[in-house]
Amino acid sequence: MAKQHAKRRDPVSFMLRLLVRASACIATGALVALVGYVLIQGLRYMKPSLFAWTYTSDNVSLVPALINTVVMTVLALIISVPFAIGTAIYLVEYAKRGSKLVSMIRLTTETLSGIPSIVYGLFGMLFFVTALGWRLSLLAGAFTLAIMILPLIMRSTEEALLAVPDLYREGSFGLGAGRLRTVFKVVLPSAMPGVLAGVILAIGRIVGETAALLYTAGTATRLPDSIMKSGRTLSVHMYVLSNEGLHIGEAYATAAVLLIIVFAMNTLSAMVAKKIARGSNG
Repeated sequence: MAKQHAKRRDPVSFMLRLLVRASACIATGALVALVGYVLIQGLRYMKPSLFAWTYTSDNVSLVPALINTVVMTVLALIISVPFAIGTAIYLVEYAKRGSKLVSMIRLTTETLSGIPSIVYGLFGMLFFVTALGWRLSLLAGAFTLAIMILPLIMRSTEEALLAVPDLYREGSFGLGAGRLRTVFKVVLPSAMPGVLAGVILAIGRIVGETAALLYTAGTATRLPDSIMKSGRTLSVHMYVLSNEGLHIGEAYATAAVLLIIVFAMNTLSAMVAKKIARGSNG
């Protein structure tokens, strides 16, 4: 009877496996096609003038935008990561599990994660640019992006902390360590790969963000000498070039550079996460 039942289920299992493999092939093929198309279109427009230090209407250099992207990413992470990790540690290690406060914070972060980026841009324009008087600046853009990525990093860190077995905490407490030492010496290092995964996703969102930065950081082409000055990132630079319609090839080249940078950041972060995971396991 068991063999007959297994035979009856074989066609269903085969169809499910076939559907899963087809879905994986379609998703991978779409990704490869998209990346390949952007690289093919962009690499042929790569030229030395595109990497000139100063932007002009002739060379439409992306170097100022590239530097602004790095500065914007670093500022946003410096602002958001400590608050996100601290909040996640409080929710998992200190707050009473199942309390209304924890549920409210989680509901708020999930709601913030689903808000369109244009809404964040309007908030940043009204609060940072206008109310605080920062005007269009890298700092206003960085604070706006920090608010955007805060729920993402916080939820990833929270899930990573929850995945750490309670035996680690009990063993640390049994050896006489306090809660604070247990969190920062035992729990957080074990959860670091998950934390870095959230940071990687946040970096990807920062680098690819356009709508929010149009209202907060502006589209100035020069390389700002201060974080209180306006400047465009690579995604904004690509948007402006494609919107003008005069430098479509350079826009594809900028997109190719953006893809390469994101791939390099993700690869480096994955290597760091694996190294930390090996160290914590050791």
